[in-house]
Amino acid sequence: MEDTYKTIEIASKETLFKEKGSKFFGYAFPVLSEEDVKERIDRLRKKHHAARHFCYAYQLGVEKTRFRANDDGEPNNSAGMPIYGQIQSFEVTNILIVSVRYFGGTKLGVGGLISAYKTSAKMALEVSEILEKTINIQYKLTFNYDLMNSVMRIIKEKNIEIIHQKLEIDCQYIISVRKNDAEAIFTIFNNLYKVFVKVCD
Repeated sequence: MEDTYKTIEIASKETLFKEKGSKFFGYAFPVLSEEDVKERIDRLRKKHHAARHFCYAYQLGVEKTRFRANDDGEPNNSAGMPIYGQIQSFEVTNILIVSVRYFGGTKLGVGGLISAYKTSAKMALEVSEILEKTINIQYKLTFNYDLMNSVMRIIKEKNIEIIHQKLEIDCQYIISVRKNDAEAIFTIFNNLYKVFVKVCD
């Protein structure tokens, strides 16, 4: 079962594509929410306050994805969708691609715009560092202190990442497990007497 996805962790360098006097500045940003998207676009609007169009597309999510494409005043589907096409082509998610256009006086026509925005998005993705990550599931473990050694032995053996720990009356760990291993890990902890394990919301 596929349990990896591709994304970026840092913003790309700015790219520049020129076509008949128009300039297209391309950017790729890592995003996890619509708030992230809005914040990134607001910042670009301040940086390029003389630009005419801020066209973009983003995709969020790993197993269930949602996307949006925005033409920002360009003819329908001439900007946002060609940008989104590159997100699909590079098979990346949790990403925002923005192409900022300064109009150069010569109209490019719909075909010219599609080509320019596609190229601008492609350039931004080509200069990005694309990483492959695993889809992980988080479990909450609750147990008494006398079981600490048994739990830690499994965590070390299976190379499990501890996201959070709370040591009070009892011990609580939030662990992150690769999706393909999740069922087996759940069973191991579930079979351990007096260790309570549940999927985190």
